[in-house]
Amino acid sequence: MKRFFILSAAAIMSVCHTAVTAASIESDSLTVHSIEQVNVVTSRASERTPIPHTNLSQSQIENQNFGEDIPSLLASLPSVVISSESGIGIGSTSFRVRGTDPTRINVTLNGVPMNDAETHSVYWYDTPDLISSVGSIQLQRGVGLSTAGTGAFGASLNMTTTPPQAKFSGRASLSYGSFNTQKQEVAISSGLLGGHWTIDGRLSHLSSDGYVDRAKSNLSSYLFQAGYYNNKTTLKLLSFGGVAKVYLTYTGVTPEQLESNRRYNPEGEIWGYKPMADGTMEYEVVGYFDDHTDNYTQINNQLILNHKFSDRWQLNATAHYTYGNGYYLNYKNDQKLAKYGITSAPVERTNLLRNKSMANHFGGLVATATYTSNALTLNFGGSASLYDGVHFGTISALELVPDFAETEYYRNSTTKYDCSLFARADIALTKRLNLYADLQYRHISHNIDGVNDNYDPTISAMQRLDIARRYNFFNPKIGLHYTPSRNHALYITAAVGQKEPTRNNFTDIREGEYPTAEQMLDLEGGYTFGNDIITANLNLYYMLYRNQLVQTGELSDTGELLSRNIPKSYRRGVELIVDIKATKWLSVGANATLSQNRILGYVDYIDEMAFDRGNTTIAYSPSVIAGLYIQASTHGFTARLSSRYVSKQYLTNGEYEDLTLPRYCVSDLNLAYTFGKVRFGVKISNLFNTLYCASGYGGSWMEGATLADRKSWVYYFPQATRSVLANVTVKF
Repeated sequence: MKRFFILSAAAIMSVCHTAVTAASIESDSLTVHSIEQVNVVTSRASERTPIPHTNLSQSQIENQNFGEDIPSLLASLPSVVISSESGIGIGSTSFRVRGTDPTRINVTLNGVPMNDAETHSVYWYDTPDLISSVGSIQLQRGVGLSTAGTGAFGASLNMTTTPPQAKFSGRASLSYGSFNTQKQEVAISSGLLGGHWTIDGRLSHLSSDGYVDRAKSNLSSYLFQAGYYNNKTTLKLLSFGGVAKVYLTYTGVTPEQLESNRRYNPEGEIWGYKPMADGTMEYEVVGYFDDHTDNYTQINNQLILNHKFSDRWQLNATAHYTYGNGYYLNYKNDQKLAKYGITSAPVERTNLLRNKSMANHFGGLVATATYTSNALTLNFGGSASLYDGVHFGTISALELVPDFAETEYYRNSTTKYDCSLFARADIALTKRLNLYADLQYRHISHNIDGVNDNYDPTISAMQRLDIARRYNFFNPKIGLHYTPSRNHALYITAAVGQKEPTRNNFTDIREGEYPTAEQMLDLEGGYTFGNDIITANLNLYYMLYRNQLVQTGELSDTGELLSRNIPKSYRRGVELIVDIKATKWLSVGANATLSQNRILGYVDYIDEMAFDRGNTTIAYSPSVIAGLYIQASTHGFTARLSSRYVSKQYLTNGEYEDLTLPRYCVSDLNLAYTFGKVRFGVKISNLFNTLYCASGYGGSWMEGATLADRKSWVYYFPQATRSVLANVTVKF
C-alpha cells in the first residue's frame, strides 16, 4: 500500500485532466469564482434528441457510492442486467443492455474510449473506484450518437469526471461490510488559485474477500487533475488509474456444487495423490495455489482543451494515452506438456504454473467543433487512435521437474488503427418539430501476428496468428422529435450500426470459420410525458441484425464467452419508464422491458454435428427485465427500496430447457442520514436473501446421432446472499 501511494504521488507530478468554464464577479476586492465542468456535449443526447437515454447526476451517483464497481450503479436502469463473478459487485463485474453483451456497449469517459481496443470489453477493476470521480452518466440505449471507439450495438455509456471546486474542499470516506469488504478514500480540491488554476486529487483503496471462495480483490487507485482557464479557453490535464490484484473466479459452479456449496470456487485447486486409511492413494484436491490471480496496472491520461471562438463557435479537443501492463498466474493440473511446446522434459504430463502476460499502449485524439444558433446546432468532429500491444506466456514451474527453466511458449503482437469522422445536425424545423441527422465514417485496420496460446492438434503446435483486416463503415442516423404541447413529446429515429470482430472472435473460432463484421438497423420510436408530478416514457425498438456475433455459451480456455456470426437475427421490444413525485418526501418509480430476441434459422453445432433448430431465442436475452423503487426523504434521512426482476435466460442459442439461467427477483435497501457535512449510509443488498445466479455458461455433447442423445453441461455464477455495506463520508 505504501508503495502504491509513492507511485501515485510520482504519477501526480507528471499527468492529468478535465475542463472548466468560469465566471468571476468582483466585489469589494473579493472575486467570487464559479467553475463548471465542460461536458462533452457532442456525445450527449438532449431532451430533444430522438434517442432513448437515462441520466444520472452527481448527487445520484454519490448517494449510491459504497465502493462497488460502476455496473452495480446501473442495476436499476431500464433494460440493464448486471452480474459479478465474485458475487458482490467488486472485482470482475459486467452489465448487459437489451441482452447485448459488454463487448457491444460503447463506454467513454470525457469522450475518450474506455473499451479495450482488442476485446472491446471494459475491465472495471483496472480503474478501481472510478465511480468516486464520475460527475455524470448518460446511458443511451440502442445505437446512440456517433462517438469514438468501438461501435455500440446495445448501448453507449457516456461518463464525465467531476468538475473542480471553486473553493478549497475535501472528502474522506470509509466503507466496511460483509465478506470483509472495505474502502478507504480521500479527495482534496485546491479551489481557485491565482484566479486561473485548480488542482484536485483522490486516493482510494478497496479490498474484499468476496462472496465466492477466495474471490479476493485488492485494488488501489488514484486520480489527479490540474486545470487552467480564462474567459475563453480552458485546459485540463487528468491522470487516473490503479493497481489491481484479483483472485481468478471465471469457472463457475455446477448445479450439484450449487446445491452443496454455492460459494465453491474450483480455480487454484492443486490436485495430487492423498494417502488413504487403507493404504491406497486417491487423486483429489490437496490444496490451493494462493497466487492464482490477475494482476494489472493501468494509467490513463487525458489532456483536454476547450476554446470558445465566439458565442456560436466552440472547439473541444482531447489528447489521450493509456498504458497497461499485467499478467495472471494459473496453476494447471495434469497438463500434457506437448501442448505447451515442451518436448524435452522427462515426463509427458504434470501439474504446472503458467504466466500469461500483456503490455499495451493506447493513444489518440478526439476533437469536435460546435456551431450553435437559435434554430441550429452543428457538430463536426473525428477521432484517431493507435493501439499497440503484445501478449506472451511462460511456463515457470513443473511439479515433477524441479530444475525446469522458465520457458516462453507463445508471443504475439497487435496493432490497431481506428479513425472516424462525423457530422451531426439538430435543426428546429418549426417551434415544435426538430430534425436530427448524424453521419459517421469509421475506418479500422487490425493486425495480429505471432503465436497464440491455443494449442492446435491438427499441426501439433500452438495456433499461428496472421490476421490483417481492414474495415470501412458508414453509419447514418436520422430522426424527428415533435412536441405537440408543453408536457407531451413524440420521437422516431432510424440508425445504422456496424462493428468489427473482437480479438477473441479471431482466436477462438470453429475450424473453417472466419468472423466477419456485423451490421444492424436500429429503429426506435416513443412518447414522453412530463409535469411536476409524473414523468413517463414509452419506447419501442426493433434492432435488425445481419451477421450478428452472438455468444454461444461456450467458454474459451481463458474464461471468455465465445461468439459466432449468425446470418439473420433481431431484437424487438417495448420499454416503459415511470417516475412519480407523490409528495415532497416520497417518490416511486418503475421500469419494464418486454422483448423478443430471436435468431432466424439457427443451426446448432454439437460435436461437429449440425442440427437445424429453426427460429430460436438469442442466448443471455431475457424476455422480461423490470425494476421498481420507492424512496422517502425527510430531514436529512433517505430510504430507498429497489427491486429488479429478470426472467429466464437461455445459455445457448439452441433453446434447450436444461441449459437455462432461472429467473430471479432481488431487492436492495439503501439508508442514509446527512447532517451538515457528514453522511452515514448503509446498503443492504439482496434484502430478502434470494438464492440466485446472474450469469452462467453451458453446452452439449453427443452420445449418438440425434438430439435425443444430447447431453449437457452447465456452470453458474452465484450471487451473494444478504449482505451489508456501511459508509461514512465527511466533507470539509
